Amino acid sequence: MTKNKKSEFAPTFTKKEIALMNKLNNPAQIQDFLNGLKFNFEKEGETLKSPLFTLREGSAHCFEGALLGAYILSLRGFTPYVMHLRTTKEDYDHTITPFKIDGSWGALSKTNHAVLRYREPIYRNIRELAMSYFHEYFLDNGEKTLRQYSALLNLNTVKDSWATSEKDLWNIDKKLDKIKHYDILPKSYLKKLRKSDKVEIEAGKIVEFRKL
Repeated sequence: MTKNKKSEFAPTFTKKEIALMNKLNNPAQIQDFLNGLKFNFEKEGETLKSPLFTLREGSAHCFEGALLGAYILSLRGFTPYVMHLRTTKEDYDHTITPFKIDGSWGALSKTNHAVLRYREPIYRNIRELAMSYFHEYFLDNGEKTLRQYSALLNLNTVKDSWATSEKDLWNIDKKLDKIKHYDILPKSYLKKLRKSDKVEIEAGKIVEFRKL
């Protein structure tokens, strides 16, 4: 009977979880926390966990990390934004959490690699922020793959309880995919792109967590 009663209530953050997030006072501390989460390799199928369940499971891929980061930033008074970085079909897209301090943009970024990481709030607009990832985005053959960046998605516009949802947040994934995207470079220049250097390619292979 007690078990059935509990299932009637939507999940929520515990006092311990709230206290943990409240200790993270600025973007740098939030990024350090995200770095400490294990990387979610989705061994049992694709996931897009809410911040609550990402926190409880202690693992995240880039999108899950972006959502958790956005939620914690919102506790500090920031607008919870996410931005989509779209690549060629040969590579993997990335999702980051832009934030604005004193008129300049930075970003939280959960990644398993030595590149595509945290950005200090020094960029004048979101295009500058997105462009900072361009030269780090390449395949093992050196081909640069970043093609578009999205407009910001304000998670406050999402109707559902995205922060504590028990269901995967594919609705947010669809919203972010459909939002307006901007080209990184003219299509006429694609064939002129120089490949990344061998030392960059080797550095790009460094990972924090290995898939077992």
